[in-house]
Amino acid sequence: MNGMSEEDKLLRNLKDAGCDDETIKKFFQLHAGGRRQEQYRLLSMHRALLLDKLHVSQQMIDCLDYLVYAMKKED
Repeated sequence: MNGMSEEDKLLRNLKDAGCDDETIKKFFQLHAGGRRQEQYRLLSMHRALLLDKLHVSQQMIDCLDYLVYAMKKED
């Protein structure tokens, strides 16, 4: 990421991680205030949200896999 400021790099990373505008704004507010522990907490909460979404998607995949299995068993 040549020529990018530290703030631009942080912004890019947060967007790439799927953070919404509110989370990004809060992150930079905490960053400006030097509140590192709260930044960790905010990132941890976002990570947990992503993990929950992943689990829901995995359950949907499992349902599809079972349906395909049941259909093949009938054939």
